[in-house]
Amino acid sequence: MRYRKLGDTGLTVSETGFGTIPVLKGSVPVLPDYYNLNEEEAIAVMEHAFLLGCNLYDTAIVPEYGDAEVKLGKFAARAGRERIIISDKARFFDGNEMYQAVLTSCENLGTWADLYFVHQVDAEHEDEVFKTGGALDALTELKKEGRIRFAGVASHYYDTLLRGAMDLRVDVLQGSGNLLERGMLERMKKEPRFRKKGILVNKVYAAGMLPAFFPADLLIRAVLFYPISSALIGVGSFAQADMAFDRKEQPDETGIPAFEEALSVLEKKFSPIPCDRCQRCGCPYGTEIHTIFRQYLYYFLGKDHWALRKLDMGIDQSAGRCRACTRMPCLAGCPRKIRIPDEIQKVQRLVRTHLG
Repeated sequence: MRYRKLGDTGLTVSETGFGTIPVLKGSVPVLPDYYNLNEEEAIAVMEHAFLLGCNLYDTAIVPEYGDAEVKLGKFAARAGRERIIISDKARFFDGNEMYQAVLTSCENLGTWADLYFVHQVDAEHEDEVFKTGGALDALTELKKEGRIRFAGVASHYYDTLLRGAMDLRVDVLQGSGNLLERGMLERMKKEPRFRKKGILVNKVYAAGMLPAFFPADLLIRAVLFYPISSALIGVGSFAQADMAFDRKEQPDETGIPAFEEALSVLEKKFSPIPCDRCQRCGCPYGTEIHTIFRQYLYYFLGKDHWALRKLDMGIDQSAGRCRACTRMPCLAGCPRKIRIPDEIQKVQRLVRTHLG
């Protein structure tokens, strides 16, 4: 296993980290390889990863990640708490709610969290998180009390992560990216304000779907090529742990396909929209174009019913606004020159055909 610095925190983390969703007991409809492990099975898999050199374990508060937080706490006690780094998170944006969430997490873990993130921050909740008395202020207070060591922001949105990179209260960031959804990672690589923050990347396998199309080692190397601290891999078996953590070679560009080459693999099965989720496609009506295109991709990657339900929550309104729009700044902003209005209508037809 190779290790990297976690920004300016002083911590050193394994370049691949253990994502705990697959070890929880409960329902995970988005995950194709779901193991429903009991406590001893889960601890055994985490211990196997530890013996391979993994020292970073990422979880979230109960019940969002089922009982994974509790299982991780028991593994930490068995392995030796000082020997691992625990990354935890909760989807609360108000300061009081976040403060209580961390106390609950520490109780579930039976110990402190090294990193604690405000989870899935989006534009709707961003100001609440960053304002005085918001979730970030709560994490800052919890740092002073010694209940957590470092505060973070986790988001799927570049602008939110950039705001976190510029905030002195934020020590670590967690974003998403993979071989296909690499646009945000490309932007972060070119922005010097991210350099001092520890950066964790999730969705490396795109919720477990990309290994059906690409070798897992290639997917991992494609993310580790970027200047990040650790790639989080969902692990639910010994075999998955071997693939994720038995790593000795320095990642480089060798054999990593360009975006167009990676897309051509998918073109053998369907007609993908060539969007890498760079998030430059601003919409005056607030439509998240890149998110719609992502759900379209996930439909064909194997999460058909789940993705359609997600799309059905707003595609008719988005398509209607797109048809009425005369400004179309999204076209000027898209570096890949995607005919966004045409693709939005295509997605709407897909949803209406299959959901009526």
